[in-house]
Amino acid sequence: MLLKVTPYGDPLLRRQSERIDVVDETILRLIADMFDTLKATHGIGLSAPQVGVSKQLLIIDWDAIVKDESMKAYLNPEILELGGANVSKEEGCLSLPKIFAKVTRPDKVKVRYTTVEGEVVEETLKDLPARVLQHEFDHLQGVLLIDRVTADVRKGLKPALQAILDGRVVPFDPDKPETMVKEKNGAI
Repeated sequence: MLLKVTPYGDPLLRRQSERIDVVDETILRLIADMFDTLKATHGIGLSAPQVGVSKQLLIIDWDAIVKDESMKAYLNPEILELGGANVSKEEGCLSLPKIFAKVTRPDKVKVRYTTVEGEVVEETLKDLPARVLQHEFDHLQGVLLIDRVTADVRKGLKPALQAILDGRVVPFDPDKPETMVKEKNGAI
């Protein structure tokens, strides 16, 4: 089932998400629906708060990045270490439609997470995979990409942010065909 993407301004996007203690049918259904929604939006990653659920869950479409894997779910992720160089790259966000801004992030991250099967895994990601994971992890902490830009950049984004708040620009909503994404949009 396709899910509506939570828009900027919704207080849920500013809350720290709750841990997942049990992987039950509700969580499995949420993951499947998030996979379907991510495919429909042509994004790269999606967090549970972005679909209205305050849980520590994010998914990444690795096929969109490295072309040899499919989507993967990360439950209760923890960033263990940030490293490498700090790199500025443009990011977009499905909850902030039509907004893109350069965000500086470390290009290497070591993460620990639980798989759907209950296995605890540690892995190190570099470059775009590291950026995507950090972006989605931020959502679980109530942090948005606009919190990671300079005050001048944020000031320049005010009209676009206001358009979202006013409902003139809306994120993906399966009940509103005009929000359907036709092509890759670069949003994480």
